[in-house]
Amino acid sequence: MEVHGVNANVRRWGMLMGSIGCSILFSVPIAGQNAGDPAKVQMQEMTRRELQLNSLGEDKRPPNDPKRSQAMMDQVSDDFQRILTLHNEIVRAITANRSLSNKFISDATGEIRKRAARLQSSLKLQKPETATDNRAMGRDLNVMETKDELLLLCKQIESFVRNPIIDKPGTVDAQQLGKARKDLQSVVEISDAIKKQVDKQKP
Repeated sequence: MEVHGVNANVRRWGMLMGSIGCSILFSVPIAGQNAGDPAKVQMQEMTRRELQLNSLGEDKRPPNDPKRSQAMMDQVSDDFQRILTLHNEIVRAITANRSLSNKFISDATGEIRKRAARLQSSLKLQKPETATDNRAMGRDLNVMETKDELLLLCKQIESFVRNPIIDKPGTVDAQQLGKARKDLQSVVEISDAIKKQVDKQKP
């Protein structure tokens, strides 16, 4: 259940910007790799153009700001990798039948929620308009054991990072885009619910 081999794709994969009609994918560069790669150069150029469009009217800084672009891409990569690290720590503990302290669960789910919510903004994958399934999932969480809640959270993380939109840079698929948006929202909601439940148990 651990997620391996995704980090490299995450670093290559950039941020999904705009709507289905203008889905643009660009890569987060890997230091020291792909030097002189025409595909990488093209994707980075797409990054700069899209950031320029998205920054219009937001502030008075130059829209084509390389430092801002790089900072955004670095943040996306960092958020992905940290979520995957916490995911794997949780999976290893559950697989080995080790107990997890309430403090660890609270801290881990709180961080996952924060980073997943930031990815929603960075990747333009905000909460889907129809959230019926997620509301039903929220009701189910109320009767689940913490271990099962954590397993469900890990399952949603895996579903998100293995989505072709994320796992295979360059994929443009409206259906998969909708699924990625739904999965990421589920990660936000489940992690938030677990944290709140665990925090209630604190003395």
